[in-house]
Amino acid sequence: MTDRKLDERSVLGRAILILESFGVEDRAVGLSELARRTGLPKATVHRISQDLAAARLLTASAEGYRLGRGLFELGMRAAAERTLLEVAVPFLQDLYTRTGETVHLGVRDGDEVVYISKLGGHRQARSPSRVGGRMPLYCTAIGKALLAHSDPLTIDRILTGPLPRRTPRTIVAPGLLRTQLEHILDQGIAYEYEESATGIVCLAAPILDGTDPVAAISVTGPATRFRPESHAVPVRAAATGIASILARRATRNDPNS
Repeated sequence: MTDRKLDERSVLGRAILILESFGVEDRAVGLSELARRTGLPKATVHRISQDLAAARLLTASAEGYRLGRGLFELGMRAAAERTLLEVAVPFLQDLYTRTGETVHLGVRDGDEVVYISKLGGHRQARSPSRVGGRMPLYCTAIGKALLAHSDPLTIDRILTGPLPRRTPRTIVAPGLLRTQLEHILDQGIAYEYEESATGIVCLAAPILDGTDPVAAISVTGPATRFRPESHAVPVRAAATGIASILARRATRNDPNS
């Protein structure tokens, strides 16, 4: 595996730079603004954006460009995430029905959690998470559940690296975080108490392939009324159920089994 970075001087690199310049709240972004965000010449942005629009990766309008539906369609072809969602969603729905709180499914990407599913109703907590959004591993319940089952080198690197304090309750002491990760391995459950966002508490359990973390699920609620400890058993059972079905599917699809 290589750490080689994308060459932003290439056409592909510049196209990715344009696509990644769109923010979550953007509706349509004008050509001049895209040029400002990317640092590319306006003529270059125009030419590449036209090609991206022809490929349905961008949509052009009088107001500017926005991300196109083709990106969503491509994303849904990612086999691993699609299978994970197919298996996990019924369990997420059961947890939501049981708790009435916000339920997440997340995977690790580098040093962050990427949320690939989120269920919540009218009572859901004001969580900063969103589908496709990212949060640090070290201060989220899903992140800590995934990190606890990562390899020792990854754990050491993250715990010795920068640990920005997101709230007054963010744990930034490496020794204390390491102790938490050891408890997560023992208990099969991770907790967060207003560490990523004030007013939010959470619990999560990893979905494991043997000892490797595939993903994790969590239930999040407001600190004023949600008691995560009381939901440890169903969250852990849901994670185990998802892992079991994924393992059976993998065995069924393995030509050597």
